[in-house]
Amino acid sequence: MRHHAGPLLGQDDPAPFEILNANGKGHSLFVCDHASREIPQSLGTLGLPDEERKRHIGWDIGARKVTEILVDRFDCPAVLGGYSRLVIDCNRQLWDPTGMPEIADQTVVPGNKNVSPTEHMKRIREIFLPYHWAIEEQIANFHAHKIVPALIAIHSFTPVFQDFERPWELGILWDQDDRIPVPLLARLREQNPDLTIGDNEPYSGRQLADYTIDHHGEAGGLPCVSIEIRQDLIDTDEGCDKWAKILGDAFVDILADPNLYKIRRD
Repeated sequence: MRHHAGPLLGQDDPAPFEILNANGKGHSLFVCDHASREIPQSLGTLGLPDEERKRHIGWDIGARKVTEILVDRFDCPAVLGGYSRLVIDCNRQLWDPTGMPEIADQTVVPGNKNVSPTEHMKRIREIFLPYHWAIEEQIANFHAHKIVPALIAIHSFTPVFQDFERPWELGILWDQDDRIPVPLLARLREQNPDLTIGDNEPYSGRQLADYTIDHHGEAGGLPCVSIEIRQDLIDTDEGCDKWAKILGDAFVDILADPNLYKIRRD
């Protein structure tokens, strides 16, 4: 793939992040790292056909729509990632090779082969860092108003991975801070006894592939949680409406508790 000397993002490219409902009155901040499958024009298609870029390797199918519905319901701001995770994955440590994958779920990504350090730094400087600065700015806005926000990340996962049919409809990912995930698991299971709700399944919040929550939530002592929804359930608007309601109903009492919004220092 031919690299160029100019900036990664041009005037006609989308911004590296999008803010929803910036003046929302709720005390939570929603984030959606993999909301978009956009690729900068300077990178072409990364050598991939359109059908590959539309797959889960390019973005979290349905996650943006679910985030939009929850933002509207709880009147909270949100920060959405502006570019495909194939360009740079904003939910990975910068040293993680899956952050700019040469192979994504068995699909070779030609545009990520032999990327020079200079080109890699452009993706960090023009996409990764501005996205995370936008999250930091939203958190700082809360703090300026003497509010400790809850941080809620919305993701989606594939129904089948490496020939394993995943039984969970929802997964609640967490690490040290149990203030949201434990009551959320309890409410989801109580309100939806027929569902299979994963506790740190199909991924674990204790793994390093959870940068956004680790960096902004856990490190800052904020109440936080990462939500995973199975993609075949939210690949239509009707599905997004249904599962955003299931999640939102479970969140209502938790987010209404004023005792939640405190810095955790232990």
